[in-house]
Amino acid sequence: MAPTAAAENQDDDHRPDIVVVDVGSSYDGASSAVVDRQDSLFWEAMRGGHRAAAGGEGHCFDGDGWGTTLRLAFQCVGILYGDVGTSPLYVYSTTFDHGVGHPDDILGVLSLIIYSFLLFTVIKIVFVALHANDDGDGGTFALYSLISRHAKVNLIPNHQAEDELVSSYGKHGTPSSATMRRAHWLKHLLETSKPAKICLFLLTLLAIAMVISDAVLSPPISVLSAVSGLKEKVPDLKTDQIVWITVAILVVLFAVQRFGTDKVGYSFAPVILLWLLLIGGVGLYNLIKYDVGVLRSFNPKYIIDYFRRNKKEGWVSLGNILLVFTGTEPLYANLGYFSIRSIQLSFSFGLLPSILLTYIGQAAYLRKHPEHFADSFYRSVPSPLFWPAFILAIAASIVGSQAMISCAFATVSHLQTLSCFPRVRILHTSKQFHGQLYVPEVNFLLCIAACLVTVTFKTTTIIGKAHESIYLSSVLYKFTHGPYVPVAMSVVLMVVMISWHYVHVKRYKYELKHTLSPAKTKQLLEHHDVKRIPGVGLFYTELVQGIPPIFPHLIERIPTIHSVLVFISIKHLHVPHVDASERFLFRQVEPKESKVFRCVARYGYRDSLDQEANGFVPGLVECLQYYIRDANLYSEDELQNISYPVSRDHSLSREKPSGRHAIYAEEMITPIQSFSELTTLPNGVSSRLPQFQASKMNITELARIEEEQKFIQRESEKGVVYILGESKVVARPQSSLLKKIVVNYIYSFLRRNFMQGEKILSIPHGKILKVGISYEI
Repeated sequence: MAPTAAAENQDDDHRPDIVVVDVGSSYDGASSAVVDRQDSLFWEAMRGGHRAAAGGEGHCFDGDGWGTTLRLAFQCVGILYGDVGTSPLYVYSTTFDHGVGHPDDILGVLSLIIYSFLLFTVIKIVFVALHANDDGDGGTFALYSLISRHAKVNLIPNHQAEDELVSSYGKHGTPSSATMRRAHWLKHLLETSKPAKICLFLLTLLAIAMVISDAVLSPPISVLSAVSGLKEKVPDLKTDQIVWITVAILVVLFAVQRFGTDKVGYSFAPVILLWLLLIGGVGLYNLIKYDVGVLRSFNPKYIIDYFRRNKKEGWVSLGNILLVFTGTEPLYANLGYFSIRSIQLSFSFGLLPSILLTYIGQAAYLRKHPEHFADSFYRSVPSPLFWPAFILAIAASIVGSQAMISCAFATVSHLQTLSCFPRVRILHTSKQFHGQLYVPEVNFLLCIAACLVTVTFKTTTIIGKAHESIYLSSVLYKFTHGPYVPVAMSVVLMVVMISWHYVHVKRYKYELKHTLSPAKTKQLLEHHDVKRIPGVGLFYTELVQGIPPIFPHLIERIPTIHSVLVFISIKHLHVPHVDASERFLFRQVEPKESKVFRCVARYGYRDSLDQEANGFVPGLVECLQYYIRDANLYSEDELQNISYPVSRDHSLSREKPSGRHAIYAEEMITPIQSFSELTTLPNGVSSRLPQFQASKMNITELARIEEEQKFIQRESEKGVVYILGESKVVARPQSSLLKKIVVNYIYSFLRRNFMQGEKILSIPHGKILKVGISYEI
């Protein structure tokens, strides 16, 4: 079951406040959405407090002091720079795969390396792309989520105006008038054009698919290039032996993923820092010893000369030179765990000089020994430093692979919030470091794919050609020599994601179209054959509006429901985190005597569903009691302005609340507080009590509210049963052949072979009731 926010991580001195808001018949916001009063949910929220304590956003603000920035910059080295820091192991060997044709070709390639690295990594990512973030979170999905908050581009019709009231939903600066005009035009285009929505969605999926493909290719090429150094000391070592050593390392690497990497930054940073210092020092040594003249490569004329001299072959070599900036995805995707300033600082003064010195030093060595192009890195390392360099190369390649694997896990987590990936269990391996995820099924598939790539290609040259990026045209020229691998993987991933999302949208729209009307729901609940049994039933549904059609199907088979029934929808908003205080939305279903409610539990795309699972039901029950009280106690205007603190143990604290219509918490009837306690309040409060009671409601009504609250508490103590709908989806007989293939075969296969809902939601197996139904879409 979905968890509440990690309240136990919050300090007692910073308890979140509850704010109860009742959205009226219309919402006058940026979206100009209209909320139907009959279908609207009350906004049950607790304002203030920290941003989600378990969230991991706490230190990602650029306003931190220099001490924090330096500490984060040190962690950046270990988490972000492993993959790009090991690129010097194989860039020259893949670029000069047929040898060095002309001595100045080395200068031309070095010039391409320098300016490609500066343009696409330093300028594009570090100093431009990092600023295009979603409240501190980076990556393709974060940008898509940011767009989705400002323009209705979501293909699933589950938008609610109440979502825009979440505190983190509308955080942005004040743009200029020109920017506003361009934004308004783009928003209008995206919201009114379905092809534009689909194109944006497909581009997002394509970018995500390429990141996952890179997570398959980066570990083999990094580890294989590092292990290949053994040939320098063991000449008789065969290629197949190196391949199987690499496979063994990869298997161990993927096998230890389930243990997590607690304190990952501090653990890996020293390894990568030593590696960068070593390769930078070796590069400086080679520059001085062999040829200082390679510094002429900073003159871009050598690039022009290189293309003029090599023509088509020079253009084709661009596909290998792009390897200098592969592995930079984590810089942007993991922005949420650091700060822009810390990444820029560590990159500019740590990674950049070391990498450039390494490439320059290898070029200087190749000017004197062009015949050593196949293993220029290890050949250029002084003999006394070979074994330290070899050991650090292995360690750095493992760390770099770890970063890409973690990036793939986070990407799959984001895909699930878009309903674009089959259900897989996403585990948070650390309570302290929120971004540490582990996805068992994905880890297994990545391991198999990485090992197959290693065994199939055997050399870094072919694996290197399998990367794709900006220099796509040069890569596609030798498509059959390796680039087909990421294309094939991306195609498979796109088919999976599009098929899953397509059926999910169709099923959602079908259920939305067949929701029960209020009249039919009331008639069904009041039918004399329907019996009530003790306890609370939590009926999980993907719908955030109305009663799902599977409910009458259940009543027809088993005309029995629990004394308290709550229809729960787990909804992921397009924000990084939803504070625990803003988790639940409630609305009561008529007739009120039936004790049937609808609830939407809202989470951000970085929030955990497996952590704090045991606190979900107590938190839901408490908020439901608050909802019952406040829905009867206050008018709509007052509900929008009242707040009061709630403590960690779900009881009200004795503090004065804020708000225009706020009253003292001692004057409130809480889920725990007895009604008789009102007579024992302090004199200062009891003197205001008659006026409060007269203005709000009489004693009888107050007693009735308290009894309803106690009833909810008693029923929850009798037991909770989780009701899950198992809907089989098939294409209509008159559907097209393509639709039948997607729905009846691809989607059906994925649904059968991936995890079921109760495991995703961490629901106890002995408390599950499943209801089956078939839909024709």
